[in-house]
Amino acid sequence: MTNWIWRGAVLLWAAFFAIVGLRGLFDPMSYSETFNFSITGVAINTLRADLSAFFIIASGAAVIGALVPSWVRALLVPAALFGMAFVGRLIGAAMGDPTNWGIIQGMIVEALTVVLMLASWWVLSRPVTVQEPAVHVSGADDLTG
Repeated sequence: MTNWIWRGAVLLWAAFFAIVGLRGLFDPMSYSETFNFSITGVAINTLRADLSAFFIIASGAAVIGALVPSWVRALLVPAALFGMAFVGRLIGAAMGDPTNWGIIQGMIVEALTVVLMLASWWVLSRPVTVQEPAVHVSGADDLTG
């Protein structure tokens, strides 16, 4: 039962970021709305390609890791991607890059994603233990004498 809760959480996460990635693939200006930045010119093509790839690959790996028991290590892909994004933001903040609530919010989402993916990987990679029901045989205590 617990495994299904973890799988459900990962699948909801994957659905959200798949939508973000697909929406940005077909309308890269949606990234401007979602992440509160603007970009123009040929850079829009890079935004379409890179951010969409980031979100779609992370989502796809999360779905595979959640649904295919032998591929649970795929959950480490979004953990690595979002972990690196988090580290990049930390470095930027330490070097004096401008920060606002949007940057902090992004860091929170990235940190929570890393925790969710690593925890899900850990739980789902453990062998499933089945408890056998206790059987009480009447008179078994009288075997000694």
